[in-house]
Amino acid sequence: MPRLAPLAKPYPPEAAAELAQMPADLGLFRTVAHNPRVLSRWRGGGLLDKGSITLRQRELLILRTTARLKAEYEWGVHVGFFGAKAKFSEREIRATVHGAATDWKVEEAVLVEIADALIDSGTVDDVLWHRAAGYYKADQLIEIIALVGFYHLVSFTVNATGVALEPGAPRFPTA
Repeated sequence: MPRLAPLAKPYPPEAAAELAQMPADLGLFRTVAHNPRVLSRWRGGGLLDKGSITLRQRELLILRTTARLKAEYEWGVHVGFFGAKAKFSEREIRATVHGAATDWKVEEAVLVEIADALIDSGTVDDVLWHRAAGYYKADQLIEIIALVGFYHLVSFTVNATGVALEPGAPRFPTA
């Protein structure tokens, strides 16, 4: 049961204007629309556009972050919308939840390690940073950190407000 019910139609005018600009009609967006200003900032900072890293790299970071933070709602939405586009195998999707960096090829393992380090300690140590810099340029490293941070925020929001899972969205795989 959601702690904060998503807005239902008819939406207040300011919320309606923001929701009309969102890429999909999702419970998360309708929940955040209780504060249209915050929804507007999310829309501007969501990082789902063509960035400096590939769609697959972006989605790996998002899936790992949301899985580690137990945000099944957001994990399922991203698997459902982007899993096939990112060309994740079933094994890889499972590994975003139950796997380790060793389950990925080296340049993707570094992404998993960065997400895990940021979640566990709020930083990346020098050894990991130097390894990551061997695969990713400065603009990419900033985007990597920003993605983990943004989806930390999204995970807090879906978990704290109790956003209901989207119908038909994938669920976390069992261990």
